[in-house]
Amino acid sequence: MTMPLMMFAAGFGTRMKSLTAHQPKPMVQVAGMPLIDHALALTNGQPVGPIVANLHYHGDQIRSHLADCDVVFSDETDALLETGGGLRAAMPLLGGSPVMTLNTDAVWDGPNPIAALLSAWHPRMDALLLTVPPRNAHGHKGSGDFEIQEDGRLIRAAGQVYTGLQIIRTDDLHDIADPAFSLNLVWDKIAARGGLYGLSYSGKWCDVGQPASIQIAQDMIGYHDV
Repeated sequence: MTMPLMMFAAGFGTRMKSLTAHQPKPMVQVAGMPLIDHALALTNGQPVGPIVANLHYHGDQIRSHLADCDVVFSDETDALLETGGGLRAAMPLLGGSPVMTLNTDAVWDGPNPIAALLSAWHPRMDALLLTVPPRNAHGHKGSGDFEIQEDGRLIRAAGQVYTGLQIIRTDDLHDIADPAFSLNLVWDKIAARGGLYGLSYSGKWCDVGQPASIQIAQDMIGYHDV
């Protein structure tokens, strides 16, 4: 059995400044290849599919770059829908629930995070978020987003940083009226009924959200441009 995967690739990437003046953030190069290639590489050998990427800002560049890959596109050219609205719009392409979602602006060092998340997923969960301790969150400011309790459930508190990778059931997406909304709204609904869980990643993770983070990510994975 395979799990559908949504790759979020539609944002403007304004914090990347001039690097995204003429290209989308997922096309910014880290260690010699675009960020979206780093994200897609995580799927190698993993039971995920179909793979859907949403497009908005300079989406034609991503579409062209991935033309030979087994990726389907959810076009948000007319309106950016944020994470929740984007996932809901892509559901006809994803074809089922639960789904995995992955941000395309991070670099990883350690065990395959998709494999780790799939291994930890359990039917009792409504959502399972992969987090990382702040000491292993590179290029990221802040003290964390969630705290993992003894039973594995998440509460909103400093302690663990959300990595942008999760498995989530999609039923709650249809209860929100706005076309564009954040998945934070869905997480709060799920947490209120005790269905929001977390898994702490054992490796290192870098949030490539600003130009300085490119070198931080390359140092983290031991990449040297020769």
